Amino acid sequence: MNAAGLAGLLVLSGIAAYMQTLTGFAFGLILMGGIGLFSLMPLPEAAVLAGCMVLVNAAQVLARGWRDIAWAEFWPVVIPSLAALAAGYWLLGVIASASIDWLKLVLGVIIIASSLQLALKPQPLALRSSSASFVFFGAVAGLMGGLFSTAGPPLVYHLYRQPLPAVSIRETLVAVFAVNAVIRLAMVAAAGAVPHSGFWWGLLCIPVVAIVTFVAKRWPPPLSALSIRRMAFGLLLMSGLSLAIPALFKIIGDYVS
Repeated sequence: MNAAGLAGLLVLSGIAAYMQTLTGFAFGLILMGGIGLFSLMPLPEAAVLAGCMVLVNAAQVLARGWRDIAWAEFWPVVIPSLAALAAGYWLLGVIASASIDWLKLVLGVIIIASSLQLALKPQPLALRSSSASFVFFGAVAGLMGGLFSTAGPPLVYHLYRQPLPAVSIRETLVAVFAVNAVIRLAMVAAAGAVPHSGFWWGLLCIPVVAIVTFVAKRWPPPLSALSIRRMAFGLLLMSGLSLAIPALFKIIGDYVS
């Protein structure tokens, strides 16, 4: 990895950590979208790096915030998400072996759909949803987490509709993503999928994530939650479109030729 690529990776990780700390989601989406857009490293390795960075962010966020985790919602989500995680990781291997363009297209579509979902303002429910709904959204989140370490959007939307304090929702999301990251990294290690040498330069993002997370928690911006969501929506939509459209044209061109 050259100096320009490393600098871009450091900037991306800082932006992703900032948004994740303020909202409880978007780390993997922003990091994966930027890496895929600028081809900073192979996407399967980028997913490993995203998992490492999620753990750094979660360790700081949950050092005190673990008391606010909504455990009644956490367990019905995290158990099915771990089961679906394996399916997502297997699917990543299938798509990666087929074509890098298909991999970029799938990631781009996921990011676009996620950004559109984040643009919708979840209407809080008067009563808590059924446990079955948490199981379903947990499984969907696990599948996406296995694919690209991006387990957030479906689960984010579902949890933000629940009659829970915002801080409990945020800490619960971070905890779920942290557990998913640990299991996904263990699966990568068990499969012997050791990243190439250039990947290890990406670990220089750890101090960036740590510093930005501290700054975001200590000095949050004077912006409303809606404004922050709009910022996340814009970033994700642009990166998703920039990934998906060129990949789609490339796939169509290959078929036509």
